[in-house]
This record gives sequence, C-alpha cells and structure tokens, in this order.
Amino acid sequence: MSIQHKIELPGWIEYFLIPMLNLLMAFLLTGLVVYYAGENPLDVFTSLVQGAFGTVEGTGYTLYYTTNFIFTGLAVAMAFHCGLFNIGGEGQTYVAGLGVLLVCLWLNDFSLWVVFPAAVLTAAIFGGLWAFIPGWLQAKRGSHVVITTIMFNYLATALINYLLVDVLIAPNQQSPQSRAIASHLELPLMQNILGFFGFQTGYSPLNISFFLALFCCFIFWLLIWKMKFGYELRVMNQGEKVAKYAGIPPAGIIISAMVISGMFAGLMAINSIMGEHHRLIIEFTNGAGFVGIAVALMGRNHPIGIIMAALLFGALYQGGSEMAFDFPSLSRDMIIVIQGLIVLFCGALENIFKPSLAKLVLKSHVARVKTE
Repeated sequence: MSIQHKIELPGWIEYFLIPMLNLLMAFLLTGLVVYYAGENPLDVFTSLVQGAFGTVEGTGYTLYYTTNFIFTGLAVAMAFHCGLFNIGGEGQTYVAGLGVLLVCLWLNDFSLWVVFPAAVLTAAIFGGLWAFIPGWLQAKRGSHVVITTIMFNYLATALINYLLVDVLIAPNQQSPQSRAIASHLELPLMQNILGFFGFQTGYSPLNISFFLALFCCFIFWLLIWKMKFGYELRVMNQGEKVAKYAGIPPAGIIISAMVISGMFAGLMAINSIMGEHHRLIIEFTNGAGFVGIAVALMGRNHPIGIIMAALLFGALYQGGSEMAFDFPSLSRDMIIVIQGLIVLFCGALENIFKPSLAKLVLKSHVARVKTE
C-alpha cells in the first residue's frame, strides 16, 4: 500500500493545493507549446484572461459556459461517487433538450413561471430516463456503463437529428432546427435583471439558470454528505462485496446513481434551449458533456471544487475565442490542448505530487508528536 493511502491529507492539500499544482503543470506545458509555436506565452495567457474577465460581456459569456459545466460536472461526479464513469452526459443533455422543447411548445399559452418548473422537471426526467438504461444494464446484465453510455451518446445524436430533419423542423426552414419557443418563455437574461437595478451591461446569454446550477450544487452536497443515500454511494464505491456486507443492494444504488447523474446532465438543456438558442438545434451541447468529466476530476467531485473548475473551463472557452482573434497563429484548438493537459494531470497523473506531499505531512506529524 502506498504512503498516500496510509495518510489522510488535510482538506486544503487534497482539494486545493494538489489541483492547483496539477493546473500549474498543465499551463507550464501549454506555455512551452505556445513558445514553440512562435508566440510569447505571457502575452497569450494575458489575452486569454482579458477575454474571459476583461469586460462585462466577456464575464457574462464565461459564466454562461460555467453554468453548463456545473450541470455536467455534477452529473459525472454523482456517478464517480458510486464508482461509475458516466460519459453519456452529451446524450442525456441532448435528449433532455427534446423534453424542454416539447414542454415549451405544449404549454405555449402559459406564463414563464408556470412553464419553467415544468421544463426543469421534464429535463431532469428525460435526462434521467436516458441514463436509466445504461445503469440498468450495468446493474442487471453486467454491461459496462462506459461502453453503453458511449453508445447512447450516438443513439441520442441519431434520434435528435432524425426528429429535427423529418419531424420537428420549422416550416419553410432549410437548416435542421425546430421552430422557436414563444418569446415570453425565454429565460430572463442577467443583463436585463441588472438593468432593472440600474446596472447597464452589454449582451451575454447568461440567464437565471445560473442560480439553478448553484442550487443543484447545494442539492448535490445534501445528497452526498447529509443523506443516507450518499453514505450508500460511498460504500458502493468501495466495492460490490463491501456494499453487500453492509446490507446495501448494489443494483438499486447503481441504477439510482445513474438516474440522478442523468438528471443533473439533463438540466443543462434549460440553459441552452430556454436561455440562449430558444429552439432545439443540432449539437447544442457543444461538447459540454465531455468537459464535465474534466470538471469533476479537477473539482475532486465536490460541489465547491466543481464550481471553481467549471469557472476555469468557462474562462478557457470564452478567453480562447478572444485569444484566437489576437493570435491568428494559434487556433482555438490550443484551448483543447490546455483542456487535455488539465485532464491528464488531474486524472491520469493526479498522484504525481501526492506521495511527496504525504511524506511532508508525515514528517510534520512525527515532529509534532516528538515535541509533545
């Protein structure tokens, strides 16, 4: 057994210092790539930060992307706590978008404050149902959830593409997209809310679903650390035999974890469909389901960490667009390189600093005991 498994690291090391060191290594390597591409790394990173937070509009876009990544990060983290790897967030969000659209079209004559709760519930149900089948297959038939969620991403894409091309396409429309929802069902933008209080800002799609994402973080915390279900998830994470010994039915926990995971992913559709696009379009998820994996890894599966990691990736998305304008020699793919390095250091190489820090903590503990 390695030393990091014998010593319990303080929370500030486990949840703050180690992710920061991993992030620093990712940026250092990215800086080398930028340097060999012929650009000054400091200028590039300054442009990235300026694009993400330098203006009110840029900050609004950053928080809009952050909202998406909070939802998908919570989805991945929920499955992680059960020892599962749900990489089907893309498909679950995609199908949930269909549910949001149908509710908005069906309840077209009702006010936003009647439709909004119904849309939230429907998004959660559609996302949860799409995750139920991989969870059931894993629990009852032994099919690995990684494989089935990948397949269900493809199935969701094929289903929505078919519906948008042949069934839901708007009249007299060439591109595959549904007709728009009623204007009174569009979510209030933060710029309008701030304008009501006298703060004038530029346009950004940031809307009230940002608060829904923060509320979901609170629900996640309650589920994992304050309820019996969270305890059962953590026991299940130690292995199926441990769960059975503790009297916990593994199949029920696996299915429940996947359904709740899918519900969190599905809620992202609220932000995109009712907050920005106002219709169902092809690939509105824009890869957020996969980014959620990196967000959960870097956030150490804790809601506070997920919020911080989602903010970082939101800044990378928004700042990366500005960076591509300022440095034409660097394509937006550079952001994907940064994301890949963050995933590498926060996932596969997350223990690169842990043994050394564990030894330091052990030496400090021994020295304190001798002094006492």
